[in-house]
Amino acid sequence: MDLKQLTPELSVAAQISSDDLQKIAEAGFKSVICNRPDNEGADQTSFASIAAEAKKLGLEAAYLPVISGKVTNEEGVSFDQLVHSMPTPILAYCRTGTRSATLWTLAEQARAVSKNA
Repeated sequence: MDLKQLTPELSVAAQISSDDLQKIAEAGFKSVICNRPDNEGADQTSFASIAAEAKKLGLEAAYLPVISGKVTNEEGVSFDQLVHSMPTPILAYCRTGTRSATLWTLAEQARAVSKNA
């Protein structure tokens, strides 16, 4: 599992499995956010399976599916709301980690714009 830390509170990763959640919890994460729609790929673990295992381990889990290549500013705002409402640190994941990182970038831009408005 290749994790990329964006901030002390947020890291991103490629698709995880239910089996990865034990390591994620041991690494100190408190929450996971799935940014990959279910059934996007035949090899992916469903969000329901991830959420069930996360709950067993005391992790919060949220589902904000985003279509690859079509990330919107509104989804960035929704992502920001999740990040600021869930226990940290948080691991967000999708197929490669790119959508999750893009959502974070959009959230940061939206916050910067609202500060300057």
